[in-house]
Amino acid sequence: MKLRSAESGDVAEQANLPRGLLKDLRSLIESARERVAAQVNAEITLLYWQVGNRIRKDILKERRAGYAERMLPTLSAELQPEFGKGFGARNLANMVRFADAFPDPQILQTLSAKLSWSHFVEIIRLKDDLQRQFYAEMCRVERWSVRTLHSKISGMLFERTGIAKKPEELARKELDQLREEDQLTPDLVFRDPYFLDFLQLSDTFSEKSGRVG
Repeated sequence: MKLRSAESGDVAEQANLPRGLLKDLRSLIESARERVAAQVNAEITLLYWQVGNRIRKDILKERRAGYAERMLPTLSAELQPEFGKGFGARNLANMVRFADAFPDPQILQTLSAKLSWSHFVEIIRLKDDLQRQFYAEMCRVERWSVRTLHSKISGMLFERTGIAKKPEELARKELDQLREEDQLTPDLVFRDPYFLDFLQLSDTFSEKSGRVG
């Protein structure tokens, strides 16, 4: 990567490009990528929350044994052929769990621009709400990849921190302090398999190159 940058610099120098032009253009492009990544990621995450919330209200309010188990595959059979594997029965179940785990729209609004859906899938598996909030906020602030998040959860980071030993009210106050502005890296979103499937780009994405096309 450094070699490529050096070569680009040599070419620019030979072409007598104005000093600072390439730097400014790169900055513009990266800023645009960040805005696009944050916007698309937030829209997908919000959509999944809305789908999960609607299923909760319209279908899962029926308490008959096995009703939900029958209905989710039926819904999936209708949605998946048209909208992709992100709407498979398992992911629809994740959407319902997501709406249950993050019922506060204001908190969701903040997190949805920072964490990818794959992050949330890891987090909603946790049974304790304080744990979920802790990992969501730490993941946002520290900009963890999904792999890092999984490793932190497996390593019981929450249980080893002082916050886990505090009364719940105090612990929640500390977590509230973590809810401040942060920036999502575009590569984190563009590599997310749910993002690619939603835009029907899965078949053209190369894990090796990290590019679409």
